[in-house]
Amino acid sequence: MSNVVLEVEVRENTGRGGARAARRAGLVPGVIYGGDEGPVAISMKENKVLQALNTGNLISSMLKISHKGEEQRVITKDVQFHPVKDMPQHIDFFRVTSKTIIEMEVGIQLVGDEECPGLTKGGNLNVVRHAIEVKCPAGSIPDSIIVDISEMEIGDSLHESEIKFPKGVVPAITDRDPTVVTIVMARVEKEPEEEAVEGEEGEAVEGEAVEGEGEGETEGEG
Repeated sequence: MSNVVLEVEVRENTGRGGARAARRAGLVPGVIYGGDEGPVAISMKENKVLQALNTGNLISSMLKISHKGEEQRVITKDVQFHPVKDMPQHIDFFRVTSKTIIEMEVGIQLVGDEECPGLTKGGNLNVVRHAIEVKCPAGSIPDSIIVDISEMEIGDSLHESEIKFPKGVVPAITDRDPTVVTIVMARVEKEPEEEAVEGEEGEAVEGEAVEGEGEGETEGEG
């Protein structure tokens, strides 16, 4: 769980009108839902939300929201941003406990690239999936999924089923086995043969022109 704690206020005015009023007051509107309680409209100070975003722990981590001294663990489910200003416009939080099983995307971390035989032989690494959808307890969300490529050869593909996931973490996709990374043969550029052919043709034409000039001079003299 991250160390982020957001102070929130309950919004009496809900709907679009209430959300716009909150934004004009320098606040970010949001909602808390899930668990055994109904949804609650809230607002947060914009500068505090930006600070939480800059830590990198507002999304994909369990955090706490605080209202009048009472804290609640939540997961950020959605952050809506302004299309032009790229500022947070609305945040959805989902109530959880440390044991609540949640589904989310976690970024991968590649290791073993220095020992990878496929790369040392000149192959190119192709990352198909930069994040993996997983299921895990809300209190045990990994920072990243380690993907070991140290034994991959050129032409190899590594799938989710071949990854060693942290304890309590399992892939969320079960109806197929998605490819995560592949190593492919590096492309070899062809030599510019066409340019060489064009150069040879140019020399031939130039030679013919010189020969023609000599013939013309001979006829004129006669």
